[in-house]
Formats: sequence, structure tokens, C-alpha cells
Amino acid sequence: MAQGYNAFVEGADPKHAERWRERAERTPELTEEQLKRLQGYDRKFNVLVYAGAWCGDCARTVPMLKRIAEACGEKATVRVIAREASEELQDELRILGALRVPVVVFLSEDFFEVGREGDRTLSVYRAKAAREIGREFDAGILTPKAISAEFDEWVNIFEKTMIMLRLAPFYRRRYND
Repeated sequence: MAQGYNAFVEGADPKHAERWRERAERTPELTEEQLKRLQGYDRKFNVLVYAGAWCGDCARTVPMLKRIAEACGEKATVRVIAREASEELQDELRILGALRVPVVVFLSEDFFEVGREGDRTLSVYRAKAAREIGREFDAGILTPKAISAEFDEWVNIFEKTMIMLRLAPFYRRRYND
């Protein structure tokens, strides 16, 4: 059911897959500071992304998650599951009662839930609020500045997950650290 990022994109409708490839090209590289924040944690974790190949938010966000996970090295595994693949997950992962994507679930190496995020980060919601209800200035979500802001929010979420796992008493006992 869940697939690696590349398999998910390759299995998508070609017009959707092209958008994912284009958005992946816009994904920033990690800064030295971001890389430092993601290093030094030795716990493995899994990132399950509930997505739709047709979804613009997914096409923008999931390549970011993939890039950040790659920076974490072998300890981070990203898998993508199509929204339509599981009715059980549809019920479990609703946001405001709706079937929204992407939803990102961070799981420990034993598949305990560590955290859940979705469907957009704060910076994306700020831009949406500006556009739809006249709240402040809307710089858009595909400008380099907006993409960098969203990317950094995801780096923060990955860092938080790794810190939580490193400090978790269960794993500290398991790894005697």
C-alpha cells in the first residue's frame, strides 16, 4: 500500500507526475545550519505521507519531506500512501472532518506515532488567509521566499521528531543512553 517517493510519482498520471518533478526542482537545498540541526540523533524513524498525486499541496510538500529525510540519512524512511488506498486511514487521518492531504505521520522505529502534521504549515495558511480573507499581504506559496519558509518549518518538525525520539525514556532504556 505505502510506496517509496519515486514509485509513487512514477505511478501517477503523467501530468501530475510532471508537476511533482517541477516542484521537486524548486525545493531548496538545506543550509549548513539546517543540516547541523538534523545531525547527531541516532534514532530511526518513519515518515508516512498520506497524499494524492493530483494534489498541488502534496506536489509542493512531499519533495521537501524527501529532501529533508535524505539529509537525515539512513535513519529516516519516507513512504507515501495514496488517499484512496485505505478507507480505514481516510477515517483516521481526517482534518476538520474532511479527507485532506497531505497528512504526515511521524512514527518511531517501532511504528509508535510521534507526531502528525497536515495539511499545510503555518506559513502556507498565512498566505491562504491573506488571499482569502484579506489578512495581511499575500506573497503566494510558490515564491522562493515562501518555499524557503515552508521548508524551514518542515526542518523544524523533523528536528522536533528526532529530539523527541532521542529523549524518549523507552528508547533511552533500549539503547542504554
